[in-house]
Amino acid sequence: MISTPTPPFDVPEPGSAEELERFAALQAKLGPLARRVLSDPRASQTVIVVPSLTLDVEELAKIPGSHHYEERMLCMLMLLRLPRTNVVYVSSQHIATAIIDYYLHLLPGIPLRHARSRMTLLSCHDASDIPLTQKILDRPRLVERIRSAIADPEAAHLTCFNSTALERSLAVRLGIPLYGNDPELNYLGTKSGSREAFREAGVPLPDGFEHLRDGGDVAEAVVELKRRRPGLRRAAIKLDEGFSGEGNAVFPYDGAPEGRDLARWVRDELPRRIRFEAEGETWERYGRKFEEMGGIVECWLEGGEVRSPSVQCRINPLGESTIVSTHDQVLGGPSGQIFLGSTFPADAEYSRDIKEAGNRVGKVLRERGALGRFAIDFISVRRGEGWEHAAIEINLRKGGTTHPYLILRFLTDGTYDAEDGLYCTPTAKPCYYYASDNLQSPAYEGLTPDDLVDIAVDNGLHFDGASQQGVVFHLIGALSQYGKVGTVCIGDSHENALKYYQDTVAVLDREAQR
Repeated sequence: MISTPTPPFDVPEPGSAEELERFAALQAKLGPLARRVLSDPRASQTVIVVPSLTLDVEELAKIPGSHHYEERMLCMLMLLRLPRTNVVYVSSQHIATAIIDYYLHLLPGIPLRHARSRMTLLSCHDASDIPLTQKILDRPRLVERIRSAIADPEAAHLTCFNSTALERSLAVRLGIPLYGNDPELNYLGTKSGSREAFREAGVPLPDGFEHLRDGGDVAEAVVELKRRRPGLRRAAIKLDEGFSGEGNAVFPYDGAPEGRDLARWVRDELPRRIRFEAEGETWERYGRKFEEMGGIVECWLEGGEVRSPSVQCRINPLGESTIVSTHDQVLGGPSGQIFLGSTFPADAEYSRDIKEAGNRVGKVLRERGALGRFAIDFISVRRGEGWEHAAIEINLRKGGTTHPYLILRFLTDGTYDAEDGLYCTPTAKPCYYYASDNLQSPAYEGLTPDDLVDIAVDNGLHFDGASQQGVVFHLIGALSQYGKVGTVCIGDSHENALKYYQDTVAVLDREAQR
């Protein structure tokens, strides 16, 4: 164990042996802290929330309003329902008071004033594309303000969207542990690393190749897959560190010759035929990015009915791996690979199947030393009376299914039963939701956070704690500039949850014309 240094103190060089040693010592505190908080929800603690999307800047730029995605973790403010929990939330830019008020008013059973007294909001006042964590590290005075907001460093931890070397450095600077994956294990969350983990876990995955380094490797893999499977119609090509499907592409084989001419044909046709999910992407740029981060090529799974479920898991500081939830993903884009949202829970026909696969992968990740939340995505094809599942990706971080589920949990205080695939409130009432990060229309541009709250309340869309149904909005800050907002539509059935979403779209479309 190490004692928390008092400023001024020497800051170890990022990535140095000294920093790694300090980080390991801090991480050792997570277990005792978790035992204390789990045994007593009224135990005092401070949670530092840094919602930095520490991802490839060029890939992140493909998502409209991506800098507002820091707001997706505002659901963590609902930790203030725990009466002795303090939350420090740090963002790149100031978050509008109307947005903060919106979340605080959702808190069940806690007076607004009491919650506010335990909340600290800090901002870098920096709208640049630099990851939030880097902005914080570049501001020593801000780091000290965060440290000053921690009442007891022995009862505090840092939580982030994903864990990289930057988050590790910030944890060391703050003198508190990071509740997240050790950055040294991040390769397990790449497309190539995911395929390795699936094989080790004995989970089916599409035929393909990983650890490809350039366009030449891609062409060879595309050729080999067609030779292995002459009837293959398409191949999926993916950047190792792409996310939300924006780094994916498809190569169609229609018109491909047989025999030795196939290799020459693929080399010639690849730059012309490849179809990207991201709008405006080019082969030249994609090829450069592939050389930078590597990637995979795998078979495109075909079928009359194809779905993309996912299972969410968590490895806690006590080394316990559990299934948190299952979802069916809502996908869009040119070939249906871009994440738009999700429905919860996943179809009961296969939720148990993907749960079992999640348990096997979770065991592999736990043995490697992984920590925190992660999700596993599948492609599922109906075959006769059943479903055939292939695991395609591990998101070794929080993701698009994390905040909707946390919102549901914080609002209803229910539990998910991984055996029957259902989520129920303490009164045994089942809950379902339809969530989206991409409710977007040019007509919505100009609507302010206050406008959105007024529209929701006036039209009966606001979440009702009595019925435990209704709509919760997020990404509210992106609405005025980008015409984009997120929703979590909670109902007592899949059909009613979808109806709340459809009603929300209809109301916003109508009100935006006024």
